[in-house]
Amino acid sequence: MPDEDGYFGESIAAAYDESSSDMFSAEAVDPAVDVLAALAGDGPALEFGIGTGRIALPLAGRGVPVHGIDMSRAMLSRLRAKPGGDAIGVTVGDFATTRVPGPGTDVDVDTGAGAGAGAFAVVYLVFNTINNLTTQDAQVACFRNAAAHLRPGGAFVIEVGVPDLRRLPPGQNAVPFHIGPTGWAFDTYDVATQATASHYVTLTDGRPEYHFFPFRYVWPSELDLMARLAGLRLRARWEGWSRAPFTSESTGHVSVWEKPAD
Repeated sequence: MPDEDGYFGESIAAAYDESSSDMFSAEAVDPAVDVLAALAGDGPALEFGIGTGRIALPLAGRGVPVHGIDMSRAMLSRLRAKPGGDAIGVTVGDFATTRVPGPGTDVDVDTGAGAGAGAFAVVYLVFNTINNLTTQDAQVACFRNAAAHLRPGGAFVIEVGVPDLRRLPPGQNAVPFHIGPTGWAFDTYDVATQATASHYVTLTDGRPEYHFFPFRYVWPSELDLMARLAGLRLRARWEGWSRAPFTSESTGHVSVWEKPAD
């Protein structure tokens, strides 16, 4: 069950980088950083769900000032312990609603006025993090929060998978994605509510440990409508960070919405 760190508490944070080591490879990270650095230009970036800094640290290494929001203190402590982590500003909170001061922004500590308003060149969410918001209302609020932080002409970027419901035959609500001698994992779906969850069972010294992470999957067209509600418009959509075209066979997408400059 979640604690004050949500579903990414100490037990998850302690093994997160190791268990997700393929995501930390140069092949996975560099193309994302290339896109985000180009979008940021000479402006600062804000990461929603910054975690242990997989993207934020190399982006900051390109000279982009980065601030991050995350609910998990355990994940943020790993970020701060890494080389360069102390140079990245972090705010503990729900990235759907939490406002942060942009570089050089004066903030009224009593009202919060001015917090992050129009300060950032790019706001971004990577690796399905938008799905961690488990209601449509929260996802809509996230878009509005991103728009509030962006300066005119700024970009909101999301990397997320396309819901893989073609693997779900009628009458079935679970799809396994890992089966091994020391554990197994599967996803469950409720197509009526778009609620889904990833379930992990791990055997340690013969004893099972169970973790689950709830999500809400979201369609590209639904994200575009959320963007419109927040005053943003679609600039680009690719299959991935390499900017290959997005097609009906794409299993994921990187989408960029912009805050109009006029």
